[in-house]
Amino acid sequence: MHPQDYTSGVGEQTAYVTPLLWFTLVVSVLVCLIISALVWRGATRRAIGASSADLRSVPVERREGGVRWIWIGVAVSMVPLLITLFWTVGVLAKIGPIPRTAPLAINITAKQWWWDAEYEAGPASERFHTANEIHIPINVPVLVRLKSADVIHSFWVPKVAGKMDVIPGQTNTMWIQANKVGRYRGQCAEFCGSQHAHMAFVVAADLPADYAAWRANQLRPAPAPVGVEQQHGLEIAESRCSLCHAIRGTRAASPIGPDLTHLKSRSAIGAGTLPNTLAALSGWIENPQGPKPGARMPAQTLSGPDLTDLTAYLETLR
Repeated sequence: MHPQDYTSGVGEQTAYVTPLLWFTLVVSVLVCLIISALVWRGATRRAIGASSADLRSVPVERREGGVRWIWIGVAVSMVPLLITLFWTVGVLAKIGPIPRTAPLAINITAKQWWWDAEYEAGPASERFHTANEIHIPINVPVLVRLKSADVIHSFWVPKVAGKMDVIPGQTNTMWIQANKVGRYRGQCAEFCGSQHAHMAFVVAADLPADYAAWRANQLRPAPAPVGVEQQHGLEIAESRCSLCHAIRGTRAASPIGPDLTHLKSRSAIGAGTLPNTLAALSGWIENPQGPKPGARMPAQTLSGPDLTDLTAYLETLR
């Protein structure tokens, strides 16, 4: 997975933003170096070969043409400032408008501390929810509608697009487009509570055929359990997990927590807190407060056999 690197990008928006970023960074460094050199030169020029008494007796001078250098400095400073201004306006004009032809829309709801993603397309039978892992086809603009269920959050995946605040009581709209296959890390960029740092997500940019296969799999209900262990695990899920989670094709249908229908198709659990392995999943079920204190999920305190059967069933949700 690619790290959160904003100095290079693979998105349609970052193609405009990244050159501007590097220009302003280089100009800022040059300005700091030039000013530092001038200050050092001014501070040391008269001190060479002069005692402190000599320096105190130096008269104040006003040489001819001194004001001219002020105007020269202002003019030189205005050049990069104006370039930055007009360049920024041009970039905003390119990335600001929402594409009218976005063929895919995703409704993302930020919750303490995870992301719910609802894929919207046509009839209700073509819609589904996933959590913390957002798949998109490459070279396709995707409309993203952002809502918050509790406090202010901020949606940011720097390799693909800019940042957008997620504010309770309103829907903010943005668009993203990745032009290269890969998995790109995103993060809530607005402090939202004790587990703000553990509110990550992944944008997976797939080839169109791979995205279509992923989407078709996500639309399927959970597979039927096979064997006594998995059947018992389903019964536990419907009696315990169903209080907060949904598993399509079963009696679990709560929208409070992440949809678990295809839990094992994701690379991580707890919004990037733990890898999605059998051991990590078992530990998370037993005590989510250990790796993520303050998480809304309470400890389940299942017996050893019950935990084994539950995880045996959850392992089938791919």
